Amino acid sequence: MRIITLNLNGVRSASKKGFFLWLQKQKADIVCVQELKAQVTDLSNEMLAPKGYHGYFHCAERKGYSGVGIYCKHKPNKIIEGVGINKIDTEGRYLRADFDNLSVISVYFPSGSSGEHRQEAKFFFLKKFYPLLKKLTESGREIILCGDWNIAHKEIDLRNWRPNQKNSGFLPEERAWLTKILDKLKFVDVFRTINQEPDQYTFWSNRGSAWDKNVGWRIDYQISTPSIAKRTTGASIYKSERFSDHSPLIIDYDYKI
Repeated sequence: MRIITLNLNGVRSASKKGFFLWLQKQKADIVCVQELKAQVTDLSNEMLAPKGYHGYFHCAERKGYSGVGIYCKHKPNKIIEGVGINKIDTEGRYLRADFDNLSVISVYFPSGSSGEHRQEAKFFFLKKFYPLLKKLTESGREIILCGDWNIAHKEIDLRNWRPNQKNSGFLPEERAWLTKILDKLKFVDVFRTINQEPDQYTFWSNRGSAWDKNVGWRIDYQISTPSIAKRTTGASIYKSERFSDHSPLIIDYDYKI
C-alpha cells in the first residue's frame, strides 16, 4: 500500500505545475492533500476524481483558503468530515477515510506564523485535537494521519533551528505537544523509522534561495499507530519536480486494503 501526502498550496496551482500528471505514474493507493485553496465547485473533473481514483474533500468556508482532500483507488467504507468543532471545521482541516480496520486521515494544522491571533488558533487546535487522537488510539483501529502539521519536531527537522526557537512551527510548546503524541499516545513518526538522516525536509520558504540551498523544514508527516508503522517498507521525499512549496512524502506499507 502506497500513501502520498502533499500540501498543494492551491490545487489549481499544483495542477498547472503537473501534479496530476505525476500522480498517474505513482501507483499510490491513497493520496492525502492539504491547502486546496478552493471550493468543490472550483475543481475540474481531473481535480475532483483523477483517473482511477475516488475524490473526497473538506473545504473551508472562506474562499481560497485551507481545505483538505483524499484520493483513493478503493472506495472507503466511510468518510468523516471535520472534528465536530465549528471553529476548526469551518477552516476545512480534517478528513477521514475508513477502509475496514484502517483509518487514513488528511489533516492540515493551522500555521501561527501570520500573527498572534493565528498562533492562538493553532494552540486551540492542538488542545482540542489531543483528545480526538486519544480516542482514535482507544478505538483499536489502525490509524495513519497524513498531512501538514506545521510543527518541526526536533532540531534535525529544520536547517536553521537556533534562530527559530521563538517562531511558530518550532516553539517549545508545539514540539512538546508532538512529543506527547508520540510518547504518551504511542503514535509513530513513520518517516523516521526508515530515515534518521539530517537535511530531510518537506517545506521550503519562497523567500531567499531556501529551495536551492535546502534551507527547509520537515513539517509534513505520516504518523501512525505502532503496528502499521512496523509494516513500513520504504519512505521518500520527492524533489525531482516542484508542484508546491512543499514536497510529496511517499511511504509504502506491507498492508492490503
